[in-house]
Amino acid sequence: MNRFHDQTVLVTGGTGGQGSSHVRAYHQEGANVMIGGIDTERGAALADELGTRAHFTDLDVTDENSWSAAVRATESAFGALNVLVNNAGVQNPPVPIENTEQATWSRILDINLTGTFLGIKVAAPALRRAKGGAVVNIGSTMGLGGTAHYAPYVASKWAVRGLTRTAALELGRDRIRVNTIHPGVIATPFIQEPAAGAAAAIADFYSPEPFAIPRLGEPADVTRLLLFLTSSDASFITGAEYVIDGGLLLGPALPAEAA
Repeated sequence: MNRFHDQTVLVTGGTGGQGSSHVRAYHQEGANVMIGGIDTERGAALADELGTRAHFTDLDVTDENSWSAAVRATESAFGALNVLVNNAGVQNPPVPIENTEQATWSRILDINLTGTFLGIKVAAPALRRAKGGAVVNIGSTMGLGGTAHYAPYVASKWAVRGLTRTAALELGRDRIRVNTIHPGVIATPFIQEPAAGAAAAIADFYSPEPFAIPRLGEPADVTRLLLFLTSSDASFITGAEYVIDGGLLLGPALPAEAA
């Protein structure tokens, strides 16, 4: 399929577990892909692997000037920007609120929230120049409830929800759609490896056994939904939130023998 032929996509955090899945899928669907991130070595390797229609740009999502340079590089390489995927994010080491360092709080919000805000702010004029497009902000199921010991991450993802809805209202008349995906526990290093300063990974606290669909999610599960939301098939969808968690938020499923 070539749903994104002649379109250009910028993916932040494009070298991570979910990000690289998104990058590869868009490229396979015919898109020009700009891989944004801070890991120059991995980003350049991914661009080389994909070959034509793929470039890497160094992007610190907390820096507006870095965003401006990334958008300029995208338009210079491919002529337009049609889709922005605000995928970059970090988690905090699990710690109670009263023991959370302000520097940790600030870093998590700077990347997860301010980075998303700056992406929308800087990319909006480019999307407008392209006569419309789509933005998807990657949230989290932690942005739909409380999670003990993860206050900075939870707060950042809750805030992304309000930012998404506001951006959808402001940009809709410019034919720019803005939506959010809230992944649950996805099998990537992000949740399978401890955050810096942490002894345990998020996955250690979540067994999929009680999920309605009793497995961890795969990056491809999120990618398939992302491709739909940024395609013309979703042209009447904006300001929406999509949860992809295998039923995590539904509550525990009955064991098979009790069903």
